[in-house]
Amino acid sequence: MSLHSKTENAAGAAGKTALAKAALATALAFAALAATTAHAGTSGSVSLTSDYLFRGVSQNNQNPALQGGIEYAHDSGFYVGAWGSNVSWLSDTVVIGDDISNSLELDGYVGYRGKAGELFSYDVGVLTYYYPGDYPSGFNSPDTTEIYLGGTLAPSETVSVGLKYSYAVTDLFGYADSDGSGYLDANLNWTFQPGWTLNVHGGKQWIEHNKDFEYADWKVGVTKSFDNGFSVAAAYSDTDAEEAFYTNAHGNFLADDAFTLTVSKAF
Repeated sequence: MSLHSKTENAAGAAGKTALAKAALATALAFAALAATTAHAGTSGSVSLTSDYLFRGVSQNNQNPALQGGIEYAHDSGFYVGAWGSNVSWLSDTVVIGDDISNSLELDGYVGYRGKAGELFSYDVGVLTYYYPGDYPSGFNSPDTTEIYLGGTLAPSETVSVGLKYSYAVTDLFGYADSDGSGYLDANLNWTFQPGWTLNVHGGKQWIEHNKDFEYADWKVGVTKSFDNGFSVAAAYSDTDAEEAFYTNAHGNFLADDAFTLTVSKAF
């Protein structure tokens, strides 16, 4: 996400918004079709979290968020899904006035997962973030489409190490002239006791032509899973983002260190 969205040429913004909406609409349509025609391959979840952190940055002014998603995965490895959450980071750029009205993030994605040998798996796809709402004239659309490539090494049933790179084919979350931005995501998961998993994450966000907003983030946490599909996750996260660039109009530093608690139900 971008805290300070920039303006750009209106025709260019309209074209990128149309691309993002088209990609999202396609993913949502396939997800809806999959959910009604192939239940055997459909999964989903609903979550309540104390703060929606995306790449280490709060998306809702450090307040709770309700989230949910659904995915259909075919035996061939192809999959499609949709996900949503309440957000406020766009409307929080102003304290008084109604120039920006947005309270929802809707994501759609399609991709392919495969394996190379017994220990290594890979994942490639495209994901669109869509933020419906009202924006002032000349406001650079926050809607973003990324392509991603990831790989995971699982040397045992209890340990996995993953690396993923996401590349923005549109402007990134409202930053002007930022297409080509990238995010590198590294994760380690270790199930040290049945039902208990240690989660360690590190990431780096590069933003084309907006170097001052670039940062690294990290997180360490633990997840407890139950047989009935419920799970509880606690995590501590932090970033090295510049406070001046990630403090919103309410005076909150959105990229500050944070402790989060999340309760989820898988179905």
